[in-house]
Amino acid sequence: MPPQLPASTEAKAKRALAKSMAALAAADPDVAEWVAKIGLPAPRIRPRGFEGFLRAIVAQQVSTAAASGIWRRIEEGLGDVAAPALLACDDAKLRGFGLSRQKTACARGLAAAVADGTLDFEALHHAPDEEAIASITRLKGLGRWSAEIYLLFALQRPDVWPANDLALQEAMRVLKRLRSRPDEKRLRKLGEPWRPHRSAGALFLWHVYHHVKGR
Repeated sequence: MPPQLPASTEAKAKRALAKSMAALAAADPDVAEWVAKIGLPAPRIRPRGFEGFLRAIVAQQVSTAAASGIWRRIEEGLGDVAAPALLACDDAKLRGFGLSRQKTACARGLAAAVADGTLDFEALHHAPDEEAIASITRLKGLGRWSAEIYLLFALQRPDVWPANDLALQEAMRVLKRLRSRPDEKRLRKLGEPWRPHRSAGALFLWHVYHHVKGR
């Protein structure tokens, strides 16, 4: 289940997203066409800190439905979704939640970094995007996609572009009527005109993807 958010937080995110989407639609006729067709995306907000990081790990390379199921078992199994509670679990229990062997190692590494102070949330949250991404990717098992998702959903940074996300690549193919799905390098180039609103662009492309897939 998604976390319950204060109404003010949700409202602020919606206003910021609507403003960014208006700018994108004004600058890109393809975006304007699809906004008219399917409407605006909803904001996605995750908690900051350990829980937000762990959610990013869980979401890697699985469907939204699968990630939701795994997260529900984690919440039920841990009770308190915090680093000490996770470190108290053995690998068998973590695997029982639905985490793969690799994600189990990533989750344990994250919890250890939080527990020993290697990961400084306060410094991270005030760092520029690329500096924050570099701090995250230094942790074992956390790649650029996980870092970008954390910045986008937990920190609500306005110009994050997770270009190696397959759903974004496929949605851009549809949006721009491309012959083939762009790879990460090409998607980064295609996203350049959307600066400084690429976070809104990413949310909109996921919205397009879910519409096309009938989800």
